[in-house]
Amino acid sequence: MKIEFNSEEFKYISEDSSECDSQTAFVLTSQNEKYLQNAKDNGAHSIVEIEEIGKLFGIDRVKIIGITGTNGKTTTASAIYSFLLDLGFKVALQGTRGFFMNDKVIESKSLTTPSVLNTYKHIYQALSDGCEYFIMEVSSHAIVQKRVEGLNFDLKILTNITQDHLDYHNTIEEYTNVKNSFFQDESKKLINKDEPRAKFNIKNTFTYGVENPATYKVMAYSLNDGISGIMQNFQNTQTFISPMYGFFNLYNLTCAIAAVSIVTKKPLEEICEEVGNFAGVAGRMEIVSEKPLVIVDFAHTPDGMAQVLNALSNKEIRVVFGAGGDRDRSKRALMGQVAINLAKHVYITSDNPRFEDPDDIIKDILEGIDDESNVYVNPNRKETITKALSDMVDGEIVLILGKGDEVEQVIYDRKLPFDDRVIVRKLLSEQT
Repeated sequence: MKIEFNSEEFKYISEDSSECDSQTAFVLTSQNEKYLQNAKDNGAHSIVEIEEIGKLFGIDRVKIIGITGTNGKTTTASAIYSFLLDLGFKVALQGTRGFFMNDKVIESKSLTTPSVLNTYKHIYQALSDGCEYFIMEVSSHAIVQKRVEGLNFDLKILTNITQDHLDYHNTIEEYTNVKNSFFQDESKKLINKDEPRAKFNIKNTFTYGVENPATYKVMAYSLNDGISGIMQNFQNTQTFISPMYGFFNLYNLTCAIAAVSIVTKKPLEEICEEVGNFAGVAGRMEIVSEKPLVIVDFAHTPDGMAQVLNALSNKEIRVVFGAGGDRDRSKRALMGQVAINLAKHVYITSDNPRFEDPDDIIKDILEGIDDESNVYVNPNRKETITKALSDMVDGEIVLILGKGDEVEQVIYDRKLPFDDRVIVRKLLSEQT
């Protein structure tokens, strides 16, 4: 990525050595240092450390909030963004869903955490648009690859740590250590007190939780017809109400309220008044149809699936799901086990198979299921969704997991148009 840069010395900057020339400075990062000689060979104008770019961009003038965790990053980040906007602040958000500034979509979906120079560019754009806060999701890959180097976080947040990305991190212990490494400095931190795997530097640490004592503690809650809760912060107690579903979203909202309280020092009462305006994120517990009730969610880990299924435990559930190809195989049987234990009927199909055989992925999922009498298997995702919808009776829910608001299905190296929500709406319209 080549960025035009108004400097007296050079016209452009790039972290790609192949783009360097006499007008382009090479931005040296931990990721690209092995290409330093190539940048010089290509006639790079000069070599600039990433921290120097940060100073030139003036990124220290914005408060950066970084959120990591296995589940809940996107919803929590979006809730913080929503609350801050409603409180009258100018805010930017970078994450899985894209890049947003002051309630405008600037870029569509990309990596959870893009390259470090791209992040610096986004922060610079946010500053130029008057933003006081920059919220970003921080993936475990980004932590390992130092895609957040040089950034001074005003607040670092941990949502939870459960199994994911073991194709990259090898073991849950390694994955846990990577997540926790983000919280070993003395910057302000907000930690889920109910997460037993969390290890952090206690200096400048705030906590939130439902089960354990915490700086921001949910004292009571109800999950009937949305979420309502009573939160205590020292002597201050406030109620909040949300249209969202699920115990896991109680955590996401509690975290978001706490984060906004910490970074703005606004009264808790003012923050809690804005909670009801946030209805959630596309593809996360998204109601596609109310009659019949069909919900789509991004859950693609055993813990994520369990949270969503438990959130709807008062209903009879028909769950449709698969598992991504070329990703952590060890979680597949666990996903099958969760589905068969918590749903009335299970429909196993393809997710994004990539370069794996869909039948092999399904076999891995089935290893977690002893009794297959209530299991339907079909690698064709559209046919499987059709089957689930045709099987459902009054009072049941069809829950479609794994892809959320994705609009493509990845098969080999091809991205084919496929949106679970569009499929459902089309099939239901044909039934009427």
